[in-house]
Amino acid sequence: MAPILQVKDLQHIYSIGTPFEHTALDCISFSVEKGEYIGVIGHTGSGKSTLMQHLNGLLKPTAGTVLLDGKDIWSDKAFTRQCRFRVGLVFQYPEYQLFEETVYKDIAFGPKNMGLAAEEIDRRVRQAAGFVGITEEQLQSSPFDLSGGQKRRVAIAGVIAMEPEVLILDEPTAGLDPEGREEILANIESYRKAQNATIMMVTHSMSDVARMAQRLLVFSNGELMMDGTPKEVFSRAQELLDMGLDIPEVTRVFLRLHELGLPVEPVYTMEQAVEALKGLKEGNAYA
Repeated sequence: MAPILQVKDLQHIYSIGTPFEHTALDCISFSVEKGEYIGVIGHTGSGKSTLMQHLNGLLKPTAGTVLLDGKDIWSDKAFTRQCRFRVGLVFQYPEYQLFEETVYKDIAFGPKNMGLAAEEIDRRVRQAAGFVGITEEQLQSSPFDLSGGQKRRVAIAGVIAMEPEVLILDEPTAGLDPEGREEILANIESYRKAQNATIMMVTHSMSDVARMAQRLLVFSNGELMMDGTPKEVFSRAQELLDMGLDIPEVTRVFLRLHELGLPVEPVYTMEQAVEALKGLKEGNAYA
């Protein structure tokens, strides 16, 4: 079975032939399997957001291809349009894109554009609202009467209601307090499990991707520098720091403990840290 998404030798150059010409992506290649949870990290301007907009056809490659189920998403106009429903993209601060009179209408906007029957639209709206914790009463409210975190959930529900096979989120927890961040991450995980959906999450929160993602893509200056599990990527902590990226705070602590001569290896989640400290107390190094 082909990967759900394949990126082959992808290049994107902005403002070709002008003094502002800039290569945002340079010969990027990777595959994404159905059901994977992938974190995408990199410094500002590394090419992450440009990449995301290629995966559902919002941007057209300068060179290279993006395949959905083995087919070039630019092979014909009808397929390109279909890809934009099958690969859902949630932009950063998506609550600023809310515009309808009610929450229900905002969530229904995408399914209506798909040409679905009223009954199917209603089912999708209510199911998507359930995934993100929006109540029946809130569905009838104006989205502008909700809190910032609730607006964020409504915006995400609007994409989820299209039931995308791949859900891409660009900094979905940006600007939220810790409680709001945990709620959004739980909403995303709930959708992934229920639909066996593929998740790609762009974030600057290393702690979040360390906990949630199965695999990390690391970008720097338009190039894919690392592709591996959180353990594989965060074991290269110094390389990440040299790229101007952060690492989970707990990883930073354990690197310092290692420098001080304690028999511990780097960890990247609090759960691992607890086990490592237990092992240290018992006289066993964490492995």
